[in-house]
Amino acid sequence: MELQAVLMAAGGGSRMMDLTYNTPKPLLPVGNKPLIWYPLNLLERVGFEEVIVITTKEVQKMISTDPKVKLDVKMKLDLVCIQEDADMGTADALRHIQQKVKTDVLVVSCDLITDAALHEVVDLFRAHNATLSMLMSKAHEFTETVPGQKGKKKTGEQRDFVGVDGTGKRLLFMANEADLDEGVVIRKSIMRKHPRMHIKTGLVDAHLYCLKKSVVDFLADNKSISSIRGELVPYLVRKQFSKSTNSPKVIDETHQNLKKNDKIQISSRDEELLHLTQERSCWNDHRGDMSDAYHGGRLRCYVHIMDEGICYRVNTLAAYIEANRLAPKLFDEPAVHPSAVVSERCLIGADSIIGASCQISDKTSIKRSTIGVSTTVREKVKVTNSIIMHGVTIEEGCNIQGSVICSNAVIGRGADIKYCLVGSAQRIEPDGENPKLQARSLYFPYTQSPQPSIHPHPPPLPPTPPNSYKLKAQHSKRAQFKDSP
Repeated sequence: MELQAVLMAAGGGSRMMDLTYNTPKPLLPVGNKPLIWYPLNLLERVGFEEVIVITTKEVQKMISTDPKVKLDVKMKLDLVCIQEDADMGTADALRHIQQKVKTDVLVVSCDLITDAALHEVVDLFRAHNATLSMLMSKAHEFTETVPGQKGKKKTGEQRDFVGVDGTGKRLLFMANEADLDEGVVIRKSIMRKHPRMHIKTGLVDAHLYCLKKSVVDFLADNKSISSIRGELVPYLVRKQFSKSTNSPKVIDETHQNLKKNDKIQISSRDEELLHLTQERSCWNDHRGDMSDAYHGGRLRCYVHIMDEGICYRVNTLAAYIEANRLAPKLFDEPAVHPSAVVSERCLIGADSIIGASCQISDKTSIKRSTIGVSTTVREKVKVTNSIIMHGVTIEEGCNIQGSVICSNAVIGRGADIKYCLVGSAQRIEPDGENPKLQARSLYFPYTQSPQPSIHPHPPPLPPTPPNSYKLKAQHSKRAQFKDSP
């Protein structure tokens, strides 16, 4: 591949801290595979043989030593670790590896799960000699109830306003609702060149970008840009129609480097080949003479918008639940791992996944659920529409519905748990017969508030509490615990 693949895998998962305070976001299990496996598999399937993975030392260590973290890819992984105390954005991370970047790059986020055809994005990039091409999809409305939450809760996310030309491919305008004062304002320089523009909302940035090498070099000299999504992409889209990048005289000296590098990339021979490519490409909306197709612009941005198919960013608890629900459809593997010990007298739905080394006992029912590696499920247990992570023990007679049970938790005998999130290594002991837990997050609380950043964890948890708890406050959203005698 003439593109270098770069995988961003150092994000902290600040919008799903209940899951990530004990497991780094890139290694969260989705369908019993680490989240990072999905973009790696996507890149491998289209022919990449090597990928630069920007991550943290903790993720690197777990990939190397934890037997439960199996990436199952043949590609060479060039793991580049960033400092965990560094407040780095995605553009900062790309700047950090500038010396490794020898060609144009394909940047992918580790939380992307999609069946998109990557060639759609890459073809736009090649055919138009674009500075940027990116993937977007229609926004999804998650229907599943989120554990730990009573009633439906609005996400509060701001909309993006995306302007495209008549082909729906040229990206002309991009702004977030939060950045607009009163309404959408379109610059005259855009309207003169593209008098017909379609403004779209309800789209989600998939965080998959093809970028010129000159953009990476530009970032190295412009350290004020920290985020690809929030700063770099809007900047490139805006500068397409700026005189400083398209006229012979560079008015804005701040952007000299970007223009200079773009000129270096295109020799006279390259221009001739580019002319032939553009003239014969099915992506162009012009035929014959291409001299006016780009209106003199050397900096060009394109977007491929998925109309159908799977495209999720697993960056919220709701998205995580949806990704696990779809997992059985994403890869062709047995629903029950060959090493799992499953009783003949149990019922396992076709839309469930049973991980390696699991033990599933008699008279157990598992439907629309994922059961993690080395999990033990005793007799007469019913698990419906739930995610059970690795190493969990569920004692006899439990009923678990619409819940997420994190790694190494123990659910005591006869527990009735509905729409709850139980944290890692927690032990739920019945206090009385048939305890009923509904719509709460159950985990040992933080000692201090985590600070959002690119690194994967909040501050360290306090010393491991006693292994057994009793519920003290039945009606609070977050259950309070007291030590068992």
